[in-house]
Amino acid sequence: MKENKRRVKSRNSSPRTRPNQKLFKEKKVNSNVELLTFLLDNFTSMSRNNIKKLLANQQILVNGAAVRQFDFLLAKGDIVSISPYKVRKDGKRVSKLKILYEDDELIVINKPAGLLTIATDKEKEQTAYRLMMDYVREENPKNRVFVVHRLDKETSGVLLFSKSENLKDLLQDRWNDLVQTREYIAICEGIFNKKEGTRVSYLLPTKTNLMFSSHKPNDGQKAITHYQVIEENEEYSILKVKIDTGRKNQIRVHMKDLGHNVVGDDKYGSEKNPINRLGLHARVLEFEHPVNDKHFKFIADVPKEFLDLFCLKKIK
Repeated sequence: MKENKRRVKSRNSSPRTRPNQKLFKEKKVNSNVELLTFLLDNFTSMSRNNIKKLLANQQILVNGAAVRQFDFLLAKGDIVSISPYKVRKDGKRVSKLKILYEDDELIVINKPAGLLTIATDKEKEQTAYRLMMDYVREENPKNRVFVVHRLDKETSGVLLFSKSENLKDLLQDRWNDLVQTREYIAICEGIFNKKEGTRVSYLLPTKTNLMFSSHKPNDGQKAITHYQVIEENEEYSILKVKIDTGRKNQIRVHMKDLGHNVVGDDKYGSEKNPINRLGLHARVLEFEHPVNDKHFKFIADVPKEFLDLFCLKKIK
């Protein structure tokens, strides 16, 4: 074995651990051995070709650092991990989630429907927050992300994370002043008599964690929703919806108030689900940076199933 094949040192004082074992396959080395031999002995479901591909993609990690040499010498106590992420040519890892934008301060993703933004009592592992945390920690174990705002589990679309707690606080403190556009695409039951309008009410929760509207200012938080019908068929309407306030379940409650539930929203009484998911997608988020006044506008493509229901190719 060549002398220059030295073990990779961990970037922490102790071997790196993974809180999410569902995402990373991980084994501890018990004796000095070459990497290929160790992988074949400990990850028996993989062939030599699988291993070579993972090495080429820098998905094999030793103590948190990517290794590409199949004959790399492992030492007792090393932690060998198989990452689910590929590495692009620029050396940056590819997230399991679609990244719309990333810089030194921000990450913006297109969150899929069915994925929580943050953990709940019932689900702590499979969340957008956890997936993005794993993603940024592939570059440096000390990296972190912070949730700036949230989307409901069944809502897809633009979701923003900050890479610093300070920026997260600045964004949240001035969120309603900084945000210029929050546009959603909604599929609703029935045909609207009034093709555009505005709904204003005060939202407050019930004991069963549902939200409902009141017209008494002292009852809850003011919610303002603007809507415009884009297209309709015999049973459904597809709308552009813009909100001035970001209250919990705001669009869903206001569409129910108008007598046109968002499809797939059984929580608020919808009985129809032609697209097999909630008919709500966060399409546009536009805002100003709180420090340098830089302007951002992010757009997440409308899901194909939304367009297909109305025989549309795209929405402008």
